[in-house]
Amino acid sequence: MTACSCKEILMARHSNLGPIDPHLRGMPAYGVKAEFKRACTEVSKDASLIPIWQSIISRYGPAFLSQCENAIEWSKDFVETQLEQVMFAGDSAAQQKSKKIVRKLTDYRGNKIHARHIHFDELKAMGLKVSLIEDDQKLQDLVLTVHHCYMHALMNTLVFKMIENQNGSAFMKVQATPLNPQPRA
Repeated sequence: MTACSCKEILMARHSNLGPIDPHLRGMPAYGVKAEFKRACTEVSKDASLIPIWQSIISRYGPAFLSQCENAIEWSKDFVETQLEQVMFAGDSAAQQKSKKIVRKLTDYRGNKIHARHIHFDELKAMGLKVSLIEDDQKLQDLVLTVHHCYMHALMNTLVFKMIENQNGSAFMKVQATPLNPQPRA
């Protein structure tokens, strides 16, 4: 979603993006929606499955399905708007391009899971403005330097998420306890 808010996406040949897949309470909204639909279909065909599905569906809680549907719609609308107003600003076909890309990035059947890798060639074929950093050696060196600095910080501190901007503002998520605490001497 963040990448689609840019004028252009810079990638390395081995880089990838994932699908638009909002999560609520650690669960994928598309997965919850699909599971609920499957439960309804199976129970309507065989009422003896009600106890099985009841135990599964009961973990969602009231209004959770609606929250998932809202998250899906919000994420689609957000990305579509960002593509139209930023990446395709001034393009007479911005709305059509944005809708097509969002359809592909939110295709739950085609993408299947949150961890699906969508590579440069497929993103370019979708219509996204993507460029390879390998095409500009100086840019590639600069990007890799920043990447290595972040990797060093993430691997040697309790920080697991870090976002910084050009104004010196930063947001960091920190683990409450070390994953591999060292025994005290």
